[in-house]
Amino acid sequence: MSARQGILSGGNWIVDKLKFIDTYPQQDALANILTETTGNGGSPFNVLLDLARLGAPFPLAGIGLIGTDAYGDWIHGQCDAHGVDRTRILRHATAPTSYTDVMTVKSTGRRTFFHQRGANAFLAPEHFSFARSDAKIFHLGYLLLLDLLDQPDKDFGTASARVLHEAREAGFKTSIDVVSEDSQRFADIVLPALRHTDYCIMNEFEIERTTGIPTKPGGCISLPALESASRQLLTSGVGEWVITHFPEGACALGHDGSFHIQGSLHVPQEHIIGTVGAGDAFAAGVLFGLHEDLPIDTALRYGVATAASCLFGSGTSDGILPIKDCLALADKLGTRDLTNEGTVAL
Repeated sequence: MSARQGILSGGNWIVDKLKFIDTYPQQDALANILTETTGNGGSPFNVLLDLARLGAPFPLAGIGLIGTDAYGDWIHGQCDAHGVDRTRILRHATAPTSYTDVMTVKSTGRRTFFHQRGANAFLAPEHFSFARSDAKIFHLGYLLLLDLLDQPDKDFGTASARVLHEAREAGFKTSIDVVSEDSQRFADIVLPALRHTDYCIMNEFEIERTTGIPTKPGGCISLPALESASRQLLTSGVGEWVITHFPEGACALGHDGSFHIQGSLHVPQEHIIGTVGAGDAFAAGVLFGLHEDLPIDTALRYGVATAASCLFGSGTSDGILPIKDCLALADKLGTRDLTNEGTVAL
């Protein structure tokens, strides 16, 4: 593994159409669009651009399926501008590039999403090429939002589990992320993938849905509950680390039984421009640290610092700073002490 360098990430490639509106209308009524911008969306798109903005000193490459349209051109242009290898981002002849209309009420910050699954719905195991890649980590996301990869597979449980198995066979460390879908499909789709996953990255909602263990039993996040849920995922097959992020911080449980916690940054509420993309920013920071073989405590600090920088931008990756500046921000703002935090049950 020491000779391998870089992160290859596959899955959802989405164009976010960010629209700020004056009010959310009742059906048949009118709302005014005040401003609008275009941004990156989807796990690989977000994580790779975030890593580029962090100044990752290793190669970045993507795998995915986009349309033969202007949005597909835009994705290719963003990859080129950020130094992301796009040779494995293929184009579907008829399906449009996936996009999401993100409608944000300016006065409240509340968001509503209208999603076109587009070409992502046709991404299948045969689109994943690992043979000619020397990357160190393969990151796949989002499980539960990839129609064909979420389908059953007679040998591996799901098609995504097959892809992860093939990545491991090709010499990669593997990583997954999940979408926060309000459904009961988590166990059927996520659990088969865990046997072929080295790094499992989730938020508190997703790990609760996957394991059935409530993460907020008393109305606040419970670290013992997260540790129990993480242990269940390790038992289900995760190879190295189960990593969970939540508004107050993050934690990681390793196969050696060590449990690590890291508080999030004290970002003043009035300085938060947007929260979209913060989860992927956390994943990017953690993957940066894991790629560089840094201690897990350092990787978690990278994660919360990167997520905090994301809050200062309106788009998914707009606020991401070089990693040294993210860490300087952590030093300036300070981090929560989860051993003395009233909103966290210990």
